[in-house]
Amino acid sequence: MTVAEWLQILVTVTLGITVMWLVLVAILWAEQRKHPERASLRDLLRLAPDVVRLLKRLASDRAVPRGVRIWLIVLLIYLISPIDLIPDFIPVLGYADDALIVAIALRFATRKAGSAAIQRHWPGTPAGLRSVLRLAGLPPTS
Repeated sequence: MTVAEWLQILVTVTLGITVMWLVLVAILWAEQRKHPERASLRDLLRLAPDVVRLLKRLASDRAVPRGVRIWLIVLLIYLISPIDLIPDFIPVLGYADDALIVAIALRFATRKAGSAAIQRHWPGTPAGLRSVLRLAGLPPTS
């Protein structure tokens, strides 16, 4: 591969991650408006890196069901792979399919792993944890 091809891959991956992060923040912002106990914008902006760390921790935790860990690994492979449902060179839609798949995988993984596992592995703020649990449709744990 040439340097130009590597640079194109780097730029594409960076743009994809940025768009997924912005879509996740937008979804959480819209969800937060429905509830009186809102997370701050700062909490929402730092949520994507926390979610990535959460998914990594869930994928490596042997107490989490094997099916969840396998799906998280499949998600990672899909995101790294140059093959997409909608190619990334198509403006907006190219990255929107990745963001949608990440949102679905996050909801699936958090529901199957359970509130206790999410709370155990959550690296972020308590408000961020409440947001993720709410988005997944899980009750907060005490």
